Amino acid sequence: MTGRIIESTFQPPWWLRGPHAQTLFPNTLRRVSLPVVEWEVFELSDGDFLELAWTGPPDGPIAVVLHGLGGSYESPPVRGMSHALSARGWRVCCFHFRGCGRGPNRTLTAYHSGMTSDPLEVFRALGQRFPHRTRVAVGYSLGGNVLLRLLGEGGDEVPLHAAVAVSVPLLLDRCADRMERGPSRLYQAVLLRRLRRYLHARPGPTPTSGPVAGALAARTFRAFDDAFTAPVHGYADAADYYTRASSRPLLHRVTCPTLIVQSVDDPFMHADVVPEAHELSPSTTLELARGGGHVGFVAGTPWQPTYWLDHRVPEWLGAVAGPQA
Repeated sequence: MTGRIIESTFQPPWWLRGPHAQTLFPNTLRRVSLPVVEWEVFELSDGDFLELAWTGPPDGPIAVVLHGLGGSYESPPVRGMSHALSARGWRVCCFHFRGCGRGPNRTLTAYHSGMTSDPLEVFRALGQRFPHRTRVAVGYSLGGNVLLRLLGEGGDEVPLHAAVAVSVPLLLDRCADRMERGPSRLYQAVLLRRLRRYLHARPGPTPTSGPVAGALAARTFRAFDDAFTAPVHGYADAADYYTRASSRPLLHRVTCPTLIVQSVDDPFMHADVVPEAHELSPSTTLELARGGGHVGFVAGTPWQPTYWLDHRVPEWLGAVAGPQA
């Protein structure tokens, strides 16, 4: 048995067609209020920590939202999803990768597309705290890759009842290639600036040599990952990291109900990152849109835009995660 690939109901509106319009509009022009959050410092088993930002009804089912590269609970997609899920009764936990919350983390270890151990610790802790509540996760971009890879690695040992991953860089090498081509280089430059700020925020003087110095000088993701991500996190080089941290090779091992939402025109990746049905597990559905950009999926009118993901994701989770949702 294999998973399903379905055609998405999303259609770009006449006034916002094309991958770049769909990508840039929600990340630059969307206005959505910050959720009111309660912060939790979550201590990790290796002595470092990360931060969780909680919002929504205290007694609701649990929805963990994982942001993308350089993101946080302030990112427009995370803000929007937090409000959408909270309005439907979910207790939302905005998961911040190491150093992406209110302050830098303690160690050189950072976060990356294959960093599955940190969310697994959080998911297990939430399973112990809330054993009788529905628990789901939603991951965007890098957060989506981490989520899918974790589900593939852990199978039934991951204490989640359902998951959604959006605009996922399923094959990291092909995504790195795309980000070095044409207008996509703009996104690469913006994200690399965020990564440099992340490294500059670490305590102590900025090193003049070593992985951090090499990363600060990098002008492509591949150079950054060769200089910092790979050596700091146990990979031989960027190529090894891209191979071992990509989620597509593990999709056939996902066991919990999972929805993957992708657009074939995503400017962060080549279209050939999209898997075929035989690569998906029976519990996985790939919803494929012909347009939508990267974490875009904007509909409505110029005067009243709507954000399709904020409807589709809670709708799907409510349908598969049981009556508590």
